[in-house]
Amino acid sequence: MVSSAGKIRSAFLAVLLALTASAYGAVQQASADSTAQSGASQIVADMGAGWNLGNQLEATANGYPSETAWGQPTVTQALIDKVRAAGFRTIRIPVSYLGSIGAGPDYTISPSWLTRVQQVVDYAYNRGLHVLINMHGDGYKSVNGSWLICDSSSQTTIKAKYQKAWQQIANKFRNYDDRLILESMNEEFDGQYGNPTQPCYSNINSYNQIFVDTVRKTGGNNASRWLLVAGWNTNIDYTAGNYGFTLPSDRYRASTVPANERRIMISVHYYAPWDFAGEESGTITQWGRAATNPSRKSTWGQEDYLDAQLKAMYNAFVTKGYPVVVGEFGAIDKSSFDSSNNRYRADFARAVTATARKYGAAPVYWDNGATDRYGFGLFDRRSLKVTQQGIIDAIMSGVSGRTAAPALTPGA
Repeated sequence: MVSSAGKIRSAFLAVLLALTASAYGAVQQASADSTAQSGASQIVADMGAGWNLGNQLEATANGYPSETAWGQPTVTQALIDKVRAAGFRTIRIPVSYLGSIGAGPDYTISPSWLTRVQQVVDYAYNRGLHVLINMHGDGYKSVNGSWLICDSSSQTTIKAKYQKAWQQIANKFRNYDDRLILESMNEEFDGQYGNPTQPCYSNINSYNQIFVDTVRKTGGNNASRWLLVAGWNTNIDYTAGNYGFTLPSDRYRASTVPANERRIMISVHYYAPWDFAGEESGTITQWGRAATNPSRKSTWGQEDYLDAQLKAMYNAFVTKGYPVVVGEFGAIDKSSFDSSNNRYRADFARAVTATARKYGAAPVYWDNGATDRYGFGLFDRRSLKVTQQGIIDAIMSGVSGRTAAPALTPGA
């Protein structure tokens, strides 16, 4: 029989042990979360400032991908070298497949097209750059030959085709190291600019899961490489908010990846406010705190909005070890309406990259090759001349922290 005093001592020791175990578990969890965030921070730091090879491998003609169909010249090693020399460390290569995918059940991608995709990837990869490749135009209803349609009734066929296509793409690149990042899709939604709908969003989540499972199962370096997935239309609110986005599980990744590390990244795009960044009109040509003409500045989408948007992604994903990639951002050229426009385009680019840096996201500028009115281009792809050095300088200063913007702390 144990005395009352003994019972009290035993109870006290039990409570003490329980508290110690609880504290130890909390420390271990905090350590795990810290390690996961560390991995995310490293890949983002390594990616630096990114640039999109837009309007090239996702360009189309008559339902087939066509590299020069939208007015750009054939991509060359010299172009990629020029982009690298400007300071960019990541190149995103949008890719459409469309009619280059054959009939089921094998859905064989044209070997010549897949080889050309690999050749362009190698232009960047062999120069030590990080490279992102995706499936770009296949999900746009407006594109002839599109098929990755989330509100189509043919989901069984779509998912089988999607799985076979990514199996072939992943096998083509299975031996590339972690500098190659595969991206599941681009701006996938039902085409209506309102709240997400069902079952469309559930199908998008299914595509992401098929993508992750398929790539992982091809083995090689695909078993551990970073994979980039997106929510509804790469929209921040509809990805970070409670609108139906589901992170895919990663059950087939290599066992060599520590259990507390992530190898999934989240893609979003940023073109806010649209009347400044994308609307083809000469009305709104200025942005930010330095704007001098209130009639030319949008009533929304300024620095505070930008900060809140990327903070939402930080809270939802980065704090849990999932890196965020702002896979597209930029503002079109309206200098023909306002000679000061390029200054504000540079301010916008600097702010996006600096805010991305603050919240642990990798920024990738959208360049569509157009250097005239309404273009996003930073380089003339024929002459290989830089056309917007001011915007490039702004991007580099923002991503490196060499900016006059006030220092801010995540969560503040």
